[in-house]
Amino acid sequence: MPSFEIGAGYAVYRGPVTDSGVHRHAAFQIAIAPRGEVAMVDAAAVRHQSVALLVPPMVRHRILAAADLLTFFVEPHRAFADRLRERPGGNALTAAPDLADLSVDEITREPSTEVDPRLVRALTMVADRSVPMPDVAAAVGLSPQRLRALAQRQLGMPLTRWRIWARLRRAAEELRDGCSLAEAAVTAGFADQAHLTRQMREMMGVTPAAVLPVLRGQSRRAV
Repeated sequence: MPSFEIGAGYAVYRGPVTDSGVHRHAAFQIAIAPRGEVAMVDAAAVRHQSVALLVPPMVRHRILAAADLLTFFVEPHRAFADRLRERPGGNALTAAPDLADLSVDEITREPSTEVDPRLVRALTMVADRSVPMPDVAAAVGLSPQRLRALAQRQLGMPLTRWRIWARLRRAAEELRDGCSLAEAAVTAGFADQAHLTRQMREMMGVTPAAVLPVLRGQSRRAV
């Protein structure tokens, strides 16, 4: 039976996947094939195949259909992401067979020790509330320009992209807890259900309707 779990700085999905659209998300993705290999295609149409594949944040790719896949999403300001940033391959989709036995218990839930603490605080503010970016910058003691530069340098993405990811995460939690698609969209900060659908397809390659059966099959987990 497919399963989905959201924890402190990570999410895990186990189950079948269909061919996704081209997308890029704001977290590290580790896709593991419990049997056989997982296959993805990058932005240059190059096929990558291995028992485990690692996709850094904001790298365009699409996943090819698999009967069973274990997928971890690790947010870039968590400690486990520090280890992933140190790996060879840089900002590219790469084979990661050494991660094939990864488990949830191995993913550190503590904040990163490498990402600037001001940026970690900014990410938390952006995720928790719809605070205007100038106010976020002021709260962490940076100008908006310096905060943008810091996010781009250390995370490889603007904070506006992170805000979308954080809203998608909140929408998934709301759907899991029984909200309708329309309710989850508004609660998470999207204009409406159509807006949620567009953003999820662009960032995750799937639609809320496609993941709803899996989300509804899970009970809420305290983290």
